[in-house]
Amino acid sequence: MRLMSFTDYALRLLMYAAAHEDRLITIEETSKVFNISFGHVKKVAYTLARAGYLKAVRGRSGGLTLAQPPEKIRLGDVIRATEPDFAMVECFASGNQCIITRYCRMRGILHEGLDAFNAVLDKYTLADLMLRPKDFGVRPAA
Repeated sequence: MRLMSFTDYALRLLMYAAAHEDRLITIEETSKVFNISFGHVKKVAYTLARAGYLKAVRGRSGGLTLAQPPEKIRLGDVIRATEPDFAMVECFASGNQCIITRYCRMRGILHEGLDAFNAVLDKYTLADLMLRPKDFGVRPAA
């Protein structure tokens, strides 16, 4: 199983915002720090803001900040909000055409694994991923 780049970028954006709790971060600066396209970071930020993890401040001196304390943002929740689905195999998805679904035991085993995956992620929060601003290789803003 592999998480989408979108989810990876969402976690990085949240980590960056958490490291800069004292100020607003911008999409442009985040794009440069992680070498991710501006448009992609903008989409990720929009999704995180709609889900209630980031707060967007409009205007000339606007930017992004965490909408909740890092201790309240569970990693499992973020991943479920940013992943399109967890259809690891055909029988997990709508439109399943697999002819052995009715008899196959794989589905139950994979569901059990997915449940364990989610349970582990739900034990951790953004606070567990906290880094210092200098860990991102960026000099503090003047």
